[in-house]
Amino acid sequence: MEVNEGNIAWILTAAALVLFMVPGLALFYGGMVRAKNALNMLNMNMWCLGIVPVIWVLVGYSLAAGESGLPIIGDFSLVGMAGIHDAEGLATFAFLMTFAAITPALISGAVADRMKFSAWMVFVPVWSLLVYAPVVYWVYGGDGWIFNLPAHDFAGGTAIHVNAGAAAMALALVVGKRSGWPDNRPVPHNVPFVMLGAGILWFGWFGFNAGSALAANGAAAQAFVNTFIAAAAGMVGWAFAEYARHQRVSTIGIASGVVAALVAITPAAGFVGSMHSLAFGAAAGVVCFFAIEAKFRVGFDDSLDVVGIHWVGGVVGGILLGFFADSSAVPASPGETQDFIDGVFFGGGVLLWNQVLSIAVVTAYSFAVTWIIATVIKSTMGIRVSASVEMAGIDVSDHGEAAYQL
Repeated sequence: MEVNEGNIAWILTAAALVLFMVPGLALFYGGMVRAKNALNMLNMNMWCLGIVPVIWVLVGYSLAAGESGLPIIGDFSLVGMAGIHDAEGLATFAFLMTFAAITPALISGAVADRMKFSAWMVFVPVWSLLVYAPVVYWVYGGDGWIFNLPAHDFAGGTAIHVNAGAAAMALALVVGKRSGWPDNRPVPHNVPFVMLGAGILWFGWFGFNAGSALAANGAAAQAFVNTFIAAAAGMVGWAFAEYARHQRVSTIGIASGVVAALVAITPAAGFVGSMHSLAFGAAAGVVCFFAIEAKFRVGFDDSLDVVGIHWVGGVVGGILLGFFADSSAVPASPGETQDFIDGVFFGGGVLLWNQVLSIAVVTAYSFAVTWIIATVIKSTMGIRVSASVEMAGIDVSDHGEAAYQL
């Protein structure tokens, strides 16, 4: 078989970009917590770069990609990377491994300031096997039930962001609210870190979305352009919403608007035209802003707004895709056909309902299984730091270090 070296080079580059997103996410989250918990948040994210690849190599990839013939889970045919020897297979494996690593890292922000690091060390590999791997198989496996509905998810809007957002919702509820919240709302300790993290995430997201074409082709180019445009529109949409509500535009708001829009365009990046990416970004910026405002009214302590950005943004993007999917908008190479169906605005109809169904089922599954995992951890080893540790800070108690020597 002829090896396309250009495709391999692009996939490897994209994999490196996605890996870089994890320290970017660590800075984005780390800047928003209090100084006494900064190292804990960095470590929660970086732990995912350690344990998840080990799990992925041993069995995770096989469960997510093995050809079992079943609609719900793969098999053990790829355990230990069995049979993966060709260049394209290795490149794709590495690319997907970076996605597996960043997904549980997204969840960490929901339980900032109060979850035991030892509990997080157990939670991440268990969640990756019981929740992440099956959902990835549903969405992308050739026999997966969501893939065959069909519902679309170009780069992980449902498989990653809706999945992680629903898990964050369940984990935050099991762990419980921070002491004194919401009357005592912690102030971010390093806002420049938040902006730096957002910039790294935006940079890495070009690999996240455009790399998901798994080739250096027209879909990759379209996804790249859509990612840029949507993020810009998200920043603007959030800024106008925040100004209308509070008569100011915050640095964290600008950064959050970018990330919310990147989440929303992720499922649609290679399925919609450039101008329509404006709608994805602007809608996510506005809707996610008001979703986060609502958490205080309902009393839900999602520390760093994982649900409001990743779950809500993923839902917005997945549903809008049901309207805007346009097979004529994505450039195709000679002899290549677009392997997806159109949305409501382009003559389709069934796609919208399939999108809603897939989002609903992934949300329910991820929430329920995460709740069970977290409850078992809580009843055995404990999941939350003590009140005294929460007051003093987790960095010293769980890591023996302090981020700053003041």
